[in-house]
Amino acid sequence: MTALGFWTLAAFILGFAALVITTKNPVHSVLFLVLNFLCVAALYVLLRAEFLAVIQVLVYAGGIVVLYLFVVMLVNLKRPPEEHVAPQRYGKSGAVLAGAVLAEFTAILVYGTLRLTPSGPGVGKGVSSLGGNVQTLGWLLYTDYLVPFEVASMLLLVAMVGAIVLAKREL
Repeated sequence: MTALGFWTLAAFILGFAALVITTKNPVHSVLFLVLNFLCVAALYVLLRAEFLAVIQVLVYAGGIVVLYLFVVMLVNLKRPPEEHVAPQRYGKSGAVLAGAVLAEFTAILVYGTLRLTPSGPGVGKGVSSLGGNVQTLGWLLYTDYLVPFEVASMLLLVAMVGAIVLAKREL
């Protein structure tokens, strides 16, 4: 029964993901993204990760999708794309961002090869022995996976700065 639910949810997730990128109306695309996030949350529940399911619904299906809808509704999508004034500006910014992303991927690979097996009180024991999913997840994030967690946060910061640089017309 669990396997049937898993494969059904996986099929829905893939189907909604395909609809997100193939739908021409951006509002419909965002709505399919909400359905995709809700199916991922259901998959977390099926895998007994209730905390991740709640976070998935609150953060992704709630906050981020609302932000997407604001952006889609505020941006005039019927306007033709403007021409690039100074394409060499993007080359330098792109090289800096690509170097930062490459450095982060290298750091992740080096960290992954040095620490193959995670250790700590949450590994190898049942989740309930530590107090539940939240304590186990927090323990693992701030002990064994601290460096990848920080690298991922830096990657998100670089992506945000890159999006601002690309979206701003004049620097």
